[in-house]
Amino acid sequence: MSDNTNDQNYRVLARKYRPSDFDSLIGQDAMVRTLSNAIDTGRLAHAFILTGVRGVGKTTTARIIAKALNCTSVEGPTINPCGECDNCNSIAQSRHVDVLEMDAASRTGVDDIREIIESVRYAPVSARYKIYIIDEVHMLSKNAFNALLKTLEEPPEHVKFIFATTEIRKLPVTVLSRCQRFDLKRVEADTLIAHLAKLVANENCTAEDGALKLIARAAEGSVRDSLSLLDQAIAHGAGAVTEGQVRDMLGLADRAQVLDLFEQIMRGDIAAAITTLRQQYDSGADPVVVINDLLEVLHWLTRLKVTPDTGVDTLVSEAEKEQGGKMAAGLSMPHLTRAWQMLMKGLGEVRVAPSAIAAAEMVLIRLAYASNLPSPADLVKKITSTPSVAGAPVSGSSPTGGGAVAQAAGTQHQQQQTSGPTASAVSNVVALHASGANDHAKHPMPISFEKMVALFQAEKEGILATVLTDHIRLVEYKSGAFTVTTTRQTPNDFIMRVKQCLKAWTDHDWAISIAQPTAAASSDVTLKEQHDARNKKRREETLEDPAVKSLLSVFPEAKLLTVRDRRSAEDDMLDDVLANAGDDEMLNYDDEVPSDFDF
Repeated sequence: MSDNTNDQNYRVLARKYRPSDFDSLIGQDAMVRTLSNAIDTGRLAHAFILTGVRGVGKTTTARIIAKALNCTSVEGPTINPCGECDNCNSIAQSRHVDVLEMDAASRTGVDDIREIIESVRYAPVSARYKIYIIDEVHMLSKNAFNALLKTLEEPPEHVKFIFATTEIRKLPVTVLSRCQRFDLKRVEADTLIAHLAKLVANENCTAEDGALKLIARAAEGSVRDSLSLLDQAIAHGAGAVTEGQVRDMLGLADRAQVLDLFEQIMRGDIAAAITTLRQQYDSGADPVVVINDLLEVLHWLTRLKVTPDTGVDTLVSEAEKEQGGKMAAGLSMPHLTRAWQMLMKGLGEVRVAPSAIAAAEMVLIRLAYASNLPSPADLVKKITSTPSVAGAPVSGSSPTGGGAVAQAAGTQHQQQQTSGPTASAVSNVVALHASGANDHAKHPMPISFEKMVALFQAEKEGILATVLTDHIRLVEYKSGAFTVTTTRQTPNDFIMRVKQCLKAWTDHDWAISIAQPTAAASSDVTLKEQHDARNKKRREETLEDPAVKSLLSVFPEAKLLTVRDRRSAEDDMLDDVLANAGDDEMLNYDDEVPSDFDF
C-alpha cells in the first residue's frame, strides 16, 4: 500500500528540482548579476520581460523575483529569499493572493486585462508588492496590449509586472519600451551535464558520461527538456542510465557509426555506406535522424576546418576528435559545401518520401558518386592546362563545374577574336555622319544603311524596321538617298512612310527608290540574312576554338546556344531589330493594309 502511495506522490524531476532561489538557477549569471545590483542599489524597474527558448527558466525566474521582492525575512527586497516565510511558501505554491499568475494563452482578451487594470489601484493584502506574472504574453490580442499600455507605463508604486514569452518579436514595440528585458540564454552543455550528474547522484542512480552527453545534446540547452529525458532514461534503465539505452530511447544512430558512414560516403564506398545505413535502420534509427546527424557531422567538420578550436567540445569524445580531425584535413571546402547542399536537399526528400529508408539510400548514393567529382576550380585548371590542340580530350567530368568552365572558355575566345569579319560593319554602324545634320534634327544623318535601320527600331517603328530588315536588299546608299530592291511586294505607301519618318528624325529630305532586281544585285542580301550569316560563321569559328573543343569533350551532351562578343550599343540596337523581326505570319502583305500603315 505504501508503494502505491509513493507512486501516486511521485514528482517528475523537472518539478522536483525546480530552482527556488537565484543560487540554484543555472546558466543565467548575467541576469542574476543585474537583478542583484538593482536590488542592492534600489533601482528596481516596474516591469520585467523574460524571453528565451522553452525550458530555460522564464516562469521559474518570475517566481523567484516575486519571492525576492516580497520575502519577509529581511527589511526590503533581497536577492536571497529565505524560502521559509509565509510569502515565499505561498508564492512557491502559486497561491499567494498578491502574486497573480495569468496564462495569456487562455486569457487573451480585453476583458481579462480590464480585471488587472481595475485591481492595480488596490494595495497588496499581505505582501510588499502586488505582482502580476503573465506567461506567454505574446498571445495577448492587439486590443489587450493597447488597453494595458497606460497602466504599464505608470503603474502604482506597489505594483510590479513580470512578463514571460518565447516569441519576443511578436510583442509590440510600445510594450517592449516600457519593460526591462532579460534574455535567458540556452544553458551550455558543460553546465547542463554537471547539473544532470548532480541530480543523478541525488536520486541514487548511476549514469554514464556518454549518456548524459546524449541527453544534453538532445535537450539543446533546455533544462526542463534535459530533466524530462533524464527522468525517462532512469525509468528505462531501472536506475542505471547507459549510453546505449539512451541512444535506443531517443532513436539516435551511434555517433561513431555516423562518422564512419560519412567517411564511407566521402570515400565513394557506396556498398559500405548502404550497409551501415541499413544496420542503423534495423537498430531503430530513423532515416530522417540519420540524415540530420550527417548534416551535424558535416557542419562540425566544416567548422573544424575553418576554426580548429571547434574540436575542443565537451560533447565530442577524444576518438571522435581524432577521426574528425583527419577527415577535415582530407576534405576540401568545395567538397564540404557541395555535400552540405546535397544533404539539405536530401533531407527534404526523405521527410516527404513514401519510404524514408529508400529515399535516404538514394541520397547517400547520389552523394557518394558526387564525392569523386572534381571541384569547379580543379576542372578549370585541367582544361586550361590542356595543350591547345584541336580535339584534345580532357579527362574527368563534373556537372558542377560548367559555369566556371564556360566563362573561362568564353573569355579565351573573346581574347582571340581581336579582329574579324564584323569589325568593319560594327565600326560603320557606330560611326555617325554629322555633316548633314543641323540644330533642328532629332538624330544625325546615319552614315550607313544599317545605322539608318537602327533608327526605326529606336523610334519604336517596329513594322517598318521589320520590312527594312527582312525584305529589303540594298543596291546603293549615300547620305540622304538610297536605292533598294524588295524580296516581295511592299505596301503602296511604304516609301512615303519611310521618307516621312526620316524627314522627322534627321530634318533632311530623303530620296528613296525601289529598283527592279537585276543580275548585278542578285548577290545582295537582306540585313537579316547578313546577320544570320555572320552568326553562323561566328558559331563555326567558336566550335573550332581549342578551349570550346576541350569543354565539349568534358561535356559530350552540351550544346552551344549562342556566342557573344564585345559589341557597341548601336550594334546591339541593330540586333534588337533583327531579334524582333517576325516570320511571315507577323507581316502578311496579302491582308488588307489600312491607309495609315498600322499593321
